[in-house]
Amino acid sequence: MAGLAIQVDERVKDVHFTEDTISVDLMDGRTITVPLVWYPRLLNATPTQRSQWEVCGGGYGMHWEALDEDLSTAGLLRGAPSPEARR
Repeated sequence: MAGLAIQVDERVKDVHFTEDTISVDLMDGRTITVPLVWYPRLLNATPTQRSQWEVCGGGYGMHWEALDEDLSTAGLLRGAPSPEARR
């Protein structure tokens, strides 16, 4: 019996925020949502600063130039908060 193969694609499609979370939509249809408190630079940023992100790392990362912040889909999937959040 042949079925459709599921294609995993962890590249970034979109990023959006709530008051408490950051969510990253992946190209394969999944969405990763993690607490914003894990990333203090984003937590303390203005909505305008948060919206000024770009895809980096071959599609597997996000970069906020004004905040000097970089996140990767691998890190989000692993559940890795920023070292700054651990202090």
